[in-house]
Amino acid sequence: MLSGVRNRVLPASQRRSLEELSDDLDLSSGDTGAKRSAFWTMLTLSAVIAAGGVLTDSTATVIGAMIIAPLSTPIMSIAVGSVMSRRTRSIRTVLASCLLVIAIGALLSVVLPDNYDLLSNSQISSRTSPGLMDLIAALATGFAGAVALARRDVAAVLPGVAIAISLVPPLVVAGVCLSHGEVWLALGAVLLFVSNLFALIFGGIVVFATLGYGAEPTAGRRRPRRTVYVAMSLLFAVVFVPLAANTALTLLINTWTARAKTQAELWLADDPGATVTQVSAASRTLYIQVRTKDDLPPVDGLLERLEGQIPNGIPVVVESTRGRRVEVGRVGQ
Repeated sequence: MLSGVRNRVLPASQRRSLEELSDDLDLSSGDTGAKRSAFWTMLTLSAVIAAGGVLTDSTATVIGAMIIAPLSTPIMSIAVGSVMSRRTRSIRTVLASCLLVIAIGALLSVVLPDNYDLLSNSQISSRTSPGLMDLIAALATGFAGAVALARRDVAAVLPGVAIAISLVPPLVVAGVCLSHGEVWLALGAVLLFVSNLFALIFGGIVVFATLGYGAEPTAGRRRPRRTVYVAMSLLFAVVFVPLAANTALTLLINTWTARAKTQAELWLADDPGATVTQVSAASRTLYIQVRTKDDLPPVDGLLERLEGQIPNGIPVVVESTRGRRVEVGRVGQ
């Protein structure tokens, strides 16, 4: 059965040899000077481009940085080395690359004012609160990337894989957040990168092992070690637990904001022209944006309606389209 799946996923006529695969992914083999020069040059440029895209909130620019970012090369080299049970210097390369990209993000973020609201930037906010769906998508992308590397006829999909698996932008975001003292936001961005890192390595190990690369004889092979699989299991736990917790928290927040919107609409029911435009949660505060032609009803009624619908102690702020901002108070107090 395994051989049948292998032949369908990777026909023998399209299979790249282990030597070809290793030569493309291992920066320490072949013309190492040229490989490393190209890698560090493109990584630095992609980090600068990503920083420009993040700081200007430009999705197109960030996508451009993803396409030229070479960071997946040493990461997939780790997967190949794990399948072959041999040591690789790619781990050091990945760590050094992470530090370089974070430093570039922190350095270029000096253009932002000190009071800049980081979460108002979609490129930052979308990369500081990852969930389980990010991990699932990254795993599928990791499998796709490994298959594309192993086959000669689907190399054209690699740019799409580079876009789907976000590696450099989260590290840039981490640098920007650290430079502004937002440690928790930086940790969220690092968590997104680590989940994508895990997905690439895990997908590579599964695909390369299934396709039989681990069975090929090669120089420098060591006896299979359980260390790799233990490390992957620990990395999965480290990634899965916070992603699952953040997903659960996001679902709770969505439930609370939906309840708050319903109660706010009931609070404005006596004003036919009043509507609730948006309810959001940020910095442990509930923000209710309303559109109304007349003055707002007494805010005490809103607090009473919110009791039992959202957790007690949460500050509530009402923002009106007429330019009025009312700090309603804390629920249950």
